[in-house]
Amino acid sequence: MYSKEEALHIKKEFWTAFAEAYPRKWLLYDTKIKDFAFKFYVDNKKAQVLLDIEPKDEEKRTIYFEKVESLKTILVEDYLPEAVLERNFYLENGKVISRIWVEKLGVSLNNRAYWPEIFTFFSEMMTQFEYFFYEYQDYLNDLEINT
Repeated sequence: MYSKEEALHIKKEFWTAFAEAYPRKWLLYDTKIKDFAFKFYVDNKKAQVLLDIEPKDEEKRTIYFEKVESLKTILVEDYLPEAVLERNFYLENGKVISRIWVEKLGVSLNNRAYWPEIFTFFSEMMTQFEYFFYEYQDYLNDLEINT
């Protein structure tokens, strides 16, 4: 078990090493869609690449999620075969969002031996997510086009 300071140091080292291994600008929050963001996540059990859809307006969240869901076959067949789509995902703080993600189990942030595997997973999966997003960005962004 690590102290809070040690855990923060390891996390900082991890993200610095990732940025050095893959020095490119990721799409992440720059989707031009408010509260529609790509994220990296890692802990001591798994690594995830996420698309969080979290507008405060429930109707907007539903529309954005249904748009992605309408493209699920394409997403799974052409980009991310292991993608999981969850309309109502509950965060630890109780907030409900919609989430689409892929994950790699059995890896750990605290074990540096896993870092190259996590970095590769992050790069490959986020790249696929970005390709999907860029291909369907206009459709996803336009709330006037119904699913």
